[in-house]
Amino acid sequence: MGIAGFGTVGRAVARIVAGGVHPGLRLTHVCNRDVARKRVDWAGPDVVWTDSFQALVDSPVDVIVELIGGHDPARAWIEQALAAGKSVVTANKQVIAHGGPALLREAERRGRHLLFEAAVAGGVPILRGLREGVAGDRLRRIQGILNGTCNYVLTRMESAGLTFADALAEAQRLGYAEADPTDDVDGHDAGAKLAILAGVGLGRVVRVDDIPVEPITAVAAVDIGYARRLGCVIRQVARAELLPGGRGLHAAVRPALVSEASTLGRVEGSRNVVVVDGEFGGETAFSGFGAGGAPTAVAVVSDLIAIARGNAAPPDGWLPASGEPSPVAREFEAPHYVRFMIDDRPGIVASLARVFSHHGINLDAVLQEPGWPKAELPFVMTLEPCSSAAVAAALADAARFDFHVRAPLWLPMFVDRPDAAGGSSPE
Repeated sequence: MGIAGFGTVGRAVARIVAGGVHPGLRLTHVCNRDVARKRVDWAGPDVVWTDSFQALVDSPVDVIVELIGGHDPARAWIEQALAAGKSVVTANKQVIAHGGPALLREAERRGRHLLFEAAVAGGVPILRGLREGVAGDRLRRIQGILNGTCNYVLTRMESAGLTFADALAEAQRLGYAEADPTDDVDGHDAGAKLAILAGVGLGRVVRVDDIPVEPITAVAAVDIGYARRLGCVIRQVARAELLPGGRGLHAAVRPALVSEASTLGRVEGSRNVVVVDGEFGGETAFSGFGAGGAPTAVAVVSDLIAIARGNAAPPDGWLPASGEPSPVAREFEAPHYVRFMIDDRPGIVASLARVFSHHGINLDAVLQEPGWPKAELPFVMTLEPCSSAAVAAALADAARFDFHVRAPLWLPMFVDRPDAAGGSSPE
């Protein structure tokens, strides 16, 4: 095998293979820019080090592990490797989310494998779990916490009372966040992973750009406190759910309130969790470390072992190989949390209540902590289950009021609640 990209994950893969734990695997080539500064003695005396991907493709390796990240030139390199008759293992979520079906068709045509377990949730074996562990079920919904950076930031805001900026800076110092964390905190990283999960678990082709994403950057310490009063925590939730009658699916990545005792609410730090809901088996959760060199390397090596043992699934079995992308519905129904920041005066709650009533929305509760200055006073309204479109329309209507100090923060509440039959709608 050869590795393209000798960063944190590439080094971790090499350490596992060089350790001799899996005698069926042997590292023979490493490709990286400025390869001289990457060279290490512990990888083995016979390893060939090169900065030329073409040299790696021309070598006799059976499998190339692509770990350079990003879309370009990673996709071209994977295509080049497959064309040369090499199987490929990758951790590249962007390439698989945007071009996975086409690459899998090419792998099948060449009689090669393209495996990508490490592309979603790092060391959590979620893709193989979906393909094999719950294959007997018919899945209706997949939701989870798919970005370790965001989960670390939000849980540190909870546990240590940090501001968003301080929690993010801490995550960067500890290596849990990139120097530029935009893709993480804005939801694009989790959106690519959700597109892959929708394909593998729900059998639907989903364009990444069709998945709406909302950043976690507007979540403040005051929201952490109000969420706690409601028995909730705030998480970046990635969620895909089939709509009745084959009408496509709802999919989104956004910060949301979840019950603190729920599967999503109990996940802390940089861990990931994926919860799938099946027609026959109900809920099944997969949890573990979703980021970092070692956990991701475990997923990569597991794919290598599957190829070495000859029990890797056929390439076309992982993602839908053809078909039009499923329409992605943006509207959904849930209870909602709305935090206002106002210049206080009499009649504000009544004015907002009238707006919500006009749009057919019932208030559930009004929360206001004492001790805040009147010129910048936060308070929260929670709304009974209603459509997201109605909330958006009501807030657009309420924007005309001059008492707003800053724009309201609106978050859905994915919490247990009674349904029409007297049961519950679980997270």
